Amino acid sequence: MRPAAPDDARGSGPNRLPDNTFPALDGVRHRDVRLPGLRMHVAEAGHGEPVVLLHGFPQHWWEWRGVVPGLAEHYRVICPDLRGAGWTDAPPIGYTRAQLLADVEALLDALELDRVYLIAHDWGALLGYELCLSAPHRVRKQISLGVPHPFIRFDPRLLTTIARHGWFQPVIAAPFLGPFLLGRGRQRLTYHLLRGFTTDRNTWSERDVELFAGRLREPARAHAASALYRCFIMRQAARIMTGAYRHTRLATPTRVLVGAEDPIVRKEFLGGFEGHTDDFGVEFVDGTSHFLVDERPDVVLERALAFFAAA
Repeated sequence: MRPAAPDDARGSGPNRLPDNTFPALDGVRHRDVRLPGLRMHVAEAGHGEPVVLLHGFPQHWWEWRGVVPGLAEHYRVICPDLRGAGWTDAPPIGYTRAQLLADVEALLDALELDRVYLIAHDWGALLGYELCLSAPHRVRKQISLGVPHPFIRFDPRLLTTIARHGWFQPVIAAPFLGPFLLGRGRQRLTYHLLRGFTTDRNTWSERDVELFAGRLREPARAHAASALYRCFIMRQAARIMTGAYRHTRLATPTRVLVGAEDPIVRKEFLGGFEGHTDDFGVEFVDGTSHFLVDERPDVVLERALAFFAAA
């Protein structure tokens, strides 16, 4: 099938792909899905019960390269590029909680998927919780990676942790400064986000880094990334920390995987889910930080297969 026609990119060198191609992964097929007001690129593999994978920042479907082949042996794997990311359209608006959730539900409708298994990372995981809470009938089970659950209790130590390690969030959210630092010049902020939150910098090949950083050189995508932080990620974090979900119950069976060396999402902050869930578990994965899908895809795959297969 013809790949989506991506926007122009200005990367160069041996790791740059031609603008009209996708990185190759055995068994993966690509297509555009037309949603209300948005053309969404979707990478798919395998057959059977559907598993939807929602990527984090500053990534796109390629984040899942280490788990797609193994999942595709048992399931139909669906990896969308979310609004503004990868090879999906990057309109100037639509980065609110309501619209991003509507995008995901519209995708499920367009693919005629009544219920899915879900694996989600970073801001995709924040969105995954919203889907499970607002439309629990659509998600059989979910695995959440690298973010706090919505029921955490505010702890003053969080402010110190965020100030020390999450300083980049308001920088990215700044309307002009954020897009400039993410997409222009040497892209030091983008490289910091990718390499500064892994336990081993060799986790990333130069080609992988270029595949993620290169998309942000297109101005519309850099502006979309800033809007995403400004309109969704930071607002959602504030909602969680101020107790917006204190009277909410999560019916979807959920497993949370967090990097044991993640400097922000730490063990002492992840209590408080008791009384809000029916089936919930948290595991800290040794030797990983925030990008645990890239660092230990074998662990993510093993946990997903076991959890989804369990009665």
